[in-house]
Amino acid sequence: MDVKPGEEAPKPSLKKLGGAFVGLLQGHLELLGIELQEEKARTFRLFLLAGISLILGLLVLVGLSAAVVIAFWDTHRIAAILVLCTIYAIVMLICITRALKLAKACATPFQATLEELARDRERLLP
Repeated sequence: MDVKPGEEAPKPSLKKLGGAFVGLLQGHLELLGIELQEEKARTFRLFLLAGISLILGLLVLVGLSAAVVIAFWDTHRIAAILVLCTIYAIVMLICITRALKLAKACATPFQATLEELARDRERLLP
């Protein structure tokens, strides 16, 4: 079908446009599902490893603290306890501030889906 001068180019049918839209939507939903599964698995592993690390770290910390307090029991037990508590408080504050910075700086979830939607919007809009 040739387009002659003065005639308009044939317009895509509504059915084809709807099919293209459904195809795009299906692709985006599949990508979103994949990203959701990956995020769920990563989060589970993260919490599991963090929990185990926390428990083991606390056991080590209690053991070392007990060893320090026992070593200074006869001479400076109160000072040893206060120094340990001060060190723990300082390290706790450092960890909290770093965790807050990390939480604020993390990537946007579903970044690939959002980028794909932005590319489609650019292609579809004039």
